[in-house]
Amino acid sequence: MRVHVADHPLVTHKLSVLRDRTTPSPTFRALTEELVTLLAYEATRNVRVTATAIETPVANTVGVAIAKPRPLVVPILRAGLGMLEGMVKLVPTAEVGFLGMARNEDTLQPQTYAERLPDDLSNRQCFVLDPMLATGGTLAAAIEFLFDRGAVDVTCVCILAAPEGLSAVEAAVGERDVTIVLGALDERLNEQGYIVPGLGDAGDRLYGLAV
Repeated sequence: MRVHVADHPLVTHKLSVLRDRTTPSPTFRALTEELVTLLAYEATRNVRVTATAIETPVANTVGVAIAKPRPLVVPILRAGLGMLEGMVKLVPTAEVGFLGMARNEDTLQPQTYAERLPDDLSNRQCFVLDPMLATGGTLAAAIEFLFDRGAVDVTCVCILAAPEGLSAVEAAVGERDVTIVLGALDERLNEQGYIVPGLGDAGDRLYGLAV
């Protein structure tokens, strides 16, 4: 498993505003979209392309186009929806699927409650969007779901991660082709399974519920 932590000053700046508990939901949503677009540049570094002939105003040349089958972007509901626009803004030709997974707050284990994905993901590159990689259970389950459908490689884009969650995902995926792109790797999880220092519950802050 490959892990990339973005170290661009714009990423760090936007994260600092997201962490601030006084940042209102509209600002939080806008900054999340901007931040994910920055992370998407790193996440799509190895997206498959194919050569294509083009004619410029001056001469004929050869460029590249996103290869088929097109990449599949999979936000994990509900918080992953807040990351979707930032991703498809960069890759507008990508297809979008949805995976509904929630953490049981008693067991901290993921539960799948909805999915809208192609039945066959053979030869597909998949990009999973989930803002918080905390215990790692939800992300590991989502990755397993996609590989079971035939995906060949999976890249996960997360705003924040805890070391415990990162280790759990690495143990779960084994030798499969998985990349994790992070805005930051934080200190630890607390007793409730939240990332510290973190930014609170990303879903609540995106959609205006109490922090």
